[in-house]
Amino acid sequence: MALRIQRRRLPISAPTGVGIFAMRRSAQRTHLAGLVVLLAACGGGAERGERPAARAASPQRIVSLSPAITELLYALGAGDRVVGRTTWCDYPPQVRAVPSVGDGLNPNLEAIVARRPDLVVLYRSALNETAARRLGELGIATAVLRQDRLEDLADDAGVLGRLTGRAAAGDSIARGVAQLLAAPPPDLGIRLAFVVWDNPPMVIGGASYLDQLAGLAGARNAFHDLGTASAVVSLETIAARDPDVVVVLADSGPSRPPAFAGRREWQAIRAVRARRFVVLVGSVFGRPSPRAAAAVAEFHRLLEAAR
Repeated sequence: MALRIQRRRLPISAPTGVGIFAMRRSAQRTHLAGLVVLLAACGGGAERGERPAARAASPQRIVSLSPAITELLYALGAGDRVVGRTTWCDYPPQVRAVPSVGDGLNPNLEAIVARRPDLVVLYRSALNETAARRLGELGIATAVLRQDRLEDLADDAGVLGRLTGRAAAGDSIARGVAQLLAAPPPDLGIRLAFVVWDNPPMVIGGASYLDQLAGLAGARNAFHDLGTASAVVSLETIAARDPDVVVVLADSGPSRPPAFAGRREWQAIRAVRARRFVVLVGSVFGRPSPRAAAAVAEFHRLLEAAR
């Protein structure tokens, strides 16, 4: 039984194979950056319509296959019902005590079923279509939701708020997101480029929520015109766009330039030569979340310091 939630179509896409490629880890590629690229690569699945009869009545055992949804469930006050999470789910800190069922895409059904859930929430992706269908065949309710943009966060808060009996909390989160999006942004006069992968170079485009965060923080994404969440581009293209600042993502630890900053070929980019980097540290920047307003404020502070 699948609870199918309809969402408007967003132009999310990325080069074929980016999702798997992003799962590799090395000194220059963090979990957080990999997750952002992974999610960008997997959007754009078939639209779904809602089936009200499939609603789990106030589910008490929820498996979340998305860090954004896990965080949202805790913000709704339903965190005590989360009995399974992905390896990427790291906020709030207490969620790390919840058993992991593996990765959120192409999930391990045996591990999920072992948690005896009465609701499984999946990221809407072609890679998760089969999993949602199989779970339904096993009699486990599923909710397949988008989590690509801040608008999706507001919608999901309403859906999960109603499902968990926390409608007032869900509406409150949705209103907060709407107010954030409606507020006139400052203008720092900064053009930036998000480099979330270095070989091949991959940047964030206008369909990503990171592009939204940049605009709300007062900057302009030099690749805002791209109609995708992410794209592989050449170093020459980045140099030609000539961003004032290069933004990179990191798991944790001190803010330091990325490893690629020391490579000769990257010196073609003015911001790299000048060591003008903004490092977004922590899971707060890795997903649309109820902490979006705090993320915008911190991003603004970091950008002002980089001017």
